Amino acid sequence: MPSPHLQHPSDLAPISSGEPLITRLARWSAERPDAPAYGFTDFSRDTTGTSHTLTWAQVARRVSALTARLSGSVASGDRVAILCPQGLDYVVSMLATLHTPAVAVPLFAPGLPGHGDRLRWTLRDCAPAAILTTSEVADQVEALFHDDNGPQAAGAEIIAVDEVVEAADAPGLPEPGHDPASTAYLQYTSGSTRQPTGVVLTHGNLSANVRQLWVAAVKDETETTTITTVGWLPLFHDMGLILTVAVPLLTGSRAEFMDPATFVMRPVRWLELLSRHEKVFSAAPNFGYEHCVKRVREADRAGLDLSGVRGLLNGAEPIRPETMRRFIETFEDRGLSPSALAPAYGLAEATVYVSMDTADRSPRTRVVDRDALAAGIVLELPEEGARTSTLVSCGSPVGQRVAIVDPEHRVELAEGSVGEIWVRGPNVAASYWGAPERGANVFGATLGGTERNGSWLRTGDLGALIEGELYVTGRAKDLVIADGRNHYPQDIEATVAAAHPHIRDGRVAAFAVPGDEGERLVVMAETRSGGSGAEAEPPDPELLTRTVRQAVSREHGLHLHELALVGGGEVRRTSSGKIARRACREDYLKDTGGAV
Repeated sequence: MPSPHLQHPSDLAPISSGEPLITRLARWSAERPDAPAYGFTDFSRDTTGTSHTLTWAQVARRVSALTARLSGSVASGDRVAILCPQGLDYVVSMLATLHTPAVAVPLFAPGLPGHGDRLRWTLRDCAPAAILTTSEVADQVEALFHDDNGPQAAGAEIIAVDEVVEAADAPGLPEPGHDPASTAYLQYTSGSTRQPTGVVLTHGNLSANVRQLWVAAVKDETETTTITTVGWLPLFHDMGLILTVAVPLLTGSRAEFMDPATFVMRPVRWLELLSRHEKVFSAAPNFGYEHCVKRVREADRAGLDLSGVRGLLNGAEPIRPETMRRFIETFEDRGLSPSALAPAYGLAEATVYVSMDTADRSPRTRVVDRDALAAGIVLELPEEGARTSTLVSCGSPVGQRVAIVDPEHRVELAEGSVGEIWVRGPNVAASYWGAPERGANVFGATLGGTERNGSWLRTGDLGALIEGELYVTGRAKDLVIADGRNHYPQDIEATVAAAHPHIRDGRVAAFAVPGDEGERLVVMAETRSGGSGAEAEPPDPELLTRTVRQAVSREHGLHLHELALVGGGEVRRTSSGKIARRACREDYLKDTGGAV
C-alpha cells in the first residue's frame, strides 16, 4: 500500500500555508540584522576564492531598493526574467521579484556553454516585461534581443541590479500582500523528454515544499537555525534555488555557495566549503559525488573535515549505488558519516522535493531480479548476479502523499508492484505556463476516474513502494520495448559503459527506433580522447562494437541494432546533467534520414 500522508511532529520555524515565504525576510532582518544570510565564494579572479557575504539587514536593504525599482516597470502577473551570473546579485534579484506582484523566471546569463538555444526558447515562451542582470553581462543580454534568432521582447526593460542605488532614507521592505494561490515564479523544466516548459508555482507551493524538505532533512530540530546550507548547483535549477535561496528564508540560517563551473574544475572546493562549518547540509546529483571520487586528490583529502555534514541529498538524476558506496569509502576517514547520504526523489512539478531517505543508516538498497522488474514486479534477491538490478530507497514523503498507479486503469497498485509515481500535496503545481494541452494529462489526475481521493500529479516516472519507502526504477517514456519486454535504458547504458574502457561512463544514451519488424535498439556513446593505459590508443571500431554487442546480448538478451560512436559533448544532456535520450534519438534519426 502507498505511504500515508506523513506528518512530522515538528514546529521548527513555523510557517503556515497562508504565509508566503518572502514575508520571512522582514522578520530575519529585524531579529538577526547582523547575522550572515548569503555568502558567495568567487574563484574567477583568485583561485583560492574570494568570499562575499550579505547580512540579513543588507539583503533587506538591497531587496527593498530593487523592489522599488521594479514597481515602476512591471504590473501584476508580468514576468521578470533573471539573467544574472551565479552570485549574490542573483539572490537579490529573486527575492526582490518575489516581493512584487510580478512572476519571477529564474534563468541564467547569456554565454553559458551549450545553453543558448534553451535561453532563447525560454525567453520567447515567457515574454518578460523586465530582465534583471548585472552590469558585467548587460551588453550580452542586450545583444541577445538584437540577434536575428533571438527572442522578441522589444518592450522588456533591462535592469543591472548591481547599479540599483540603495536610498539612505529608504522606507524599508514593503508588505508583499501575496495570496498563497498567486503565482510566484515559473520553474522551467530541464527538458529531458521535451522542450523546456515553465511549471507555474505559487507562493503556497513554495512555502509548503521548503518546509516539507527541511522537516525531512533535519534530524535534530534544535539545530535548525544553526545549520548552514552549502551548494554549487545553478540557482536556475529547482534544487539549487530551493536549497540556496529559499531554505535560509524559512530558517533564518545561512547559505554558502559557488559557481557550478568552479566545482567542475576542482570539486574539492565544495568539500572544503563543507569542512568550514560545524553543521552543514548540501545537495548534488549523482555526477557530483562521482566527480569527487574521481578528481579529488589524496593530498587535497588530507585537509578535509566532513564531520559536520548532517546531510548530503543525492537527486536530480539516476542514483547509482556504486557511486554512493565509493563516496563513503573515499571520505569516511575524513569524518563523513555514512548516514549523511540522503538519496532523494523530486521534480519541478512538485516544486522540487517529494521524498528523501534520511534514516539514521547508510543508504538502503535492494538487489532485485531484472526480468521480474521489467515485468512490473520487485522480486528481491539475496545477492547481486548477472541479471540483477540494484534499487535505491528514496525514503518516505513528508507533508504529501505518493501512490504507485497502473497508468492505464488508474488504480493504485499493491506494495512491490511497479507503476507510475503519482503525487499529491500543497507543493504540487496546477499547470504549465501557456501549455494547457500539455498539462491536461499531467495535473489533476484522478484515481479510478473519481475525485473522491483528490487530484494527483502524474510524474511520468516509474517506481514502487516497499515498507513505505519509494524506489524509483526509471522514466516511462524512456523504456525500451523489445520482443514484448520492457528494458530500462539506464541498465543498458551501464552495461555499454562497462564493456570497454574507451567508452565514457555517464555519456551513453540508449533508445529505440522504429524498424520493419518492430522497435530496434540503438546506443549512442561518447568515446574518450587521449588518456593512459587501455584508453591511450583509439580502439578498432569494429572490435569495440562487437564487444559491446556481446555484452548487451549477454546481460539483457537484446540485439543491438547500432552502436553510434560520437565525440565528446555529442551525447545530449539536459541543463541538470541528465541524459536527454529523446533528443539523442532525434539527432540519430536526423543523421540517418529516419532510415534504420
